[in-house]
Amino acid sequence: MSRTFLVAFLLLLFSGIFLLATCIPEPAAQVEHVRVDSAPIPQMTLSPEQEALEARLAEIGESFPGVVGIGVAEVSSEAVMSYNGDVPMPQQSVSKLWVSMTALDLVDRGKLDLAEPVVIRAQDLTLFHQPIREIVKAKGQFVTTYRELMQRAITQSDNTANDRILRRAGGPKAVDKFIAKNHLQGVAFGTDERTKQAAIAGLSWQPSYSVGRRFYDAREAVPDERRKAAFEGYLADPIDGATPSGMAEALAKLARGDLLSKRSTELLVGIMNKTKSGPRRLKGGVPPDWAIAHKTGTGQVYAGEQSGYNDVAILFSPTGRKYGVAAFIQRTRSSYAERFAMMQAVTRAVVAYDEGFAPSVPAAGSTSSRPPQAASTPQS
Repeated sequence: MSRTFLVAFLLLLFSGIFLLATCIPEPAAQVEHVRVDSAPIPQMTLSPEQEALEARLAEIGESFPGVVGIGVAEVSSEAVMSYNGDVPMPQQSVSKLWVSMTALDLVDRGKLDLAEPVVIRAQDLTLFHQPIREIVKAKGQFVTTYRELMQRAITQSDNTANDRILRRAGGPKAVDKFIAKNHLQGVAFGTDERTKQAAIAGLSWQPSYSVGRRFYDAREAVPDERRKAAFEGYLADPIDGATPSGMAEALAKLARGDLLSKRSTELLVGIMNKTKSGPRRLKGGVPPDWAIAHKTGTGQVYAGEQSGYNDVAILFSPTGRKYGVAAFIQRTRSSYAERFAMMQAVTRAVVAYDEGFAPSVPAAGSTSSRPPQAASTPQS
């Protein structure tokens, strides 16, 4: 065999090995996992009415074909009623709330102006739901502000908007610090959408996945054993886990103004009031004289099983009372109709509980029984 032929053969062999390696999707990269402190939240003694509500939540949860967690926190009394309340559940896009709160905390400390301009380019795009992508595809870039990105992240659950706010707010560690600073027990953030969703599929994020259907194609190419292990591992110990009791209590703290300034609280709750996703989840059970400010979350499906199908909310009673509510479906094969019915039953249970009290009408001129409306002008 001539030396020239041998060199050519070796080059061809190495090239083939390289091409083969690039066709195999990378396993999920290891990311820092801040574990949820799922120790039971210290609970006050419940009244008979509160015990009855908790019993009703258990009936709703136990009758659902899937793994469910429900939490209800009464803002005025600070009582928490729950079913599977101390079990960490995957938040999915519910975790976008923590990103916005961390950014608003920067606003409150004078370190961020929501009117600050920001440019979204192709390299900023993520995956799954991101309406911003169509603007970038058409124009090459999208010039906006952090306030608009926050509106898109919450009301449209835009993943690109959320990840760009996260980067400006200081990344996942900054969100973890905000959660720890405010002693939000039973809540973890996790990581950005790109990293998290890729890992759930058994992949490591690649920038090319944001183009067309390349993420879906890469996910389909993942060996089934690896895909199943990643999916089951996520559900067993979700990187973005939150307990239903912890989530409901955190929403009650937000409603009380314990987490942010009055102005930032009103801005965020006002944006949540305009959420477009999930109209038939918790919102579907809200009576006409009630109001809701909420955020949905929807996870990936593997082998016909849905992960992380959620809705969390602050409910506003016409009496002036408020409730933090979390409805988490960890996993299910149920129909959408069954999921909607379960969540609406939770809302109706809270309404029935509230109606058991004597009327408590807000003072004249007060708007405390309704969520604040998001301001139409940028907030600094």
